[in-house]
Amino acid sequence: MKTGLETLILPAGEAAATAAARALAAGGLVAFPTETVYGLGADAANATAIAHLYAAKGRPAFNPLIAHVADLSAARRIARFDARAQALAKAFWPGPLTLVLPKTDDCPVADLATAGLDTVAIRIPAHPVAQAILRVFGGAVVAPSANISGHVSPTLAAHVESDLAGRINLIIDGGPVEVGVESTIVGCFETSMLLRPGGLSRDRIETVLGAPLERPPAEAGSDDSQPLAPGMLASHYAPRASVRLDAHEVAPGEALLAFGPARLPGIEAITTVMNLSPAGDLDEAAANLFGYLRALDARAPRAIAVMTIPDEGLGEAINDRLRRAAVAR
Repeated sequence: MKTGLETLILPAGEAAATAAARALAAGGLVAFPTETVYGLGADAANATAIAHLYAAKGRPAFNPLIAHVADLSAARRIARFDARAQALAKAFWPGPLTLVLPKTDDCPVADLATAGLDTVAIRIPAHPVAQAILRVFGGAVVAPSANISGHVSPTLAAHVESDLAGRINLIIDGGPVEVGVESTIVGCFETSMLLRPGGLSRDRIETVLGAPLERPPAEAGSDDSQPLAPGMLASHYAPRASVRLDAHEVAPGEALLAFGPARLPGIEAITTVMNLSPAGDLDEAAANLFGYLRALDARAPRAIAVMTIPDEGLGEAINDRLRRAAVAR
């Protein structure tokens, strides 16, 4: 991650909300308080900004991120609500509850933020500063905790500054947060599932549902598991076509997922090539990864050949995803 950004710190208020919305719209990263912890925000529709967010947090893994929205109408543009989800939203939003729901057909949240899944994690925060920023911005904002990966979650602007100064554009100081732990995550799957305990208790949720919350399957935390929600180990994104890694040549019938200068033997004989980053920029490559895999897979190639990608910075997470995609099924 390249550091050296000038990180501006502003006290919460109308001017700060406007500045935050402007920075988000420009693809920047903004830390702001929610009622749970301080979040690191990026435009949920901007894959490049999301790639920068992963890099800023360090040692990134492409787990799903929570999309924060201002109100229920905005949430409905992103996710499909069944009766359970509607009841939970009515009872606990705005508040420290995240719902994992099927995406709408025209869901604007970038694939990179959903880890290539057909579900999206979504919540409406209750904090007035977060609400003000979301209203001015007008779109969804992904916002994991505003700290270096592995560090204690931030409950003060000073915690954010200590971890991320020089890595992000703006910190909005709204004082100490109220809850101090992340949101509770519930998946509205075939059964209702408690995916992550958090700031809303299990018993309150079960009272509204009128049924117990299931636990995630045992394999949900394994290396080969399908990611169900933020905070859980993510799995491979599995295209229909087989994936061949560290390709040094391209065979007839294959599609090529390239990185950097693409001068492989056999490339002149194939018609389907997409380059994650012709300049060899790992942030750009991360932003393009899921979309390009989907686009190549849609062309039904015999296989997808993938050029070697450096295993450093965001390359570590890119290669992790590609290795999972290449597992024989």
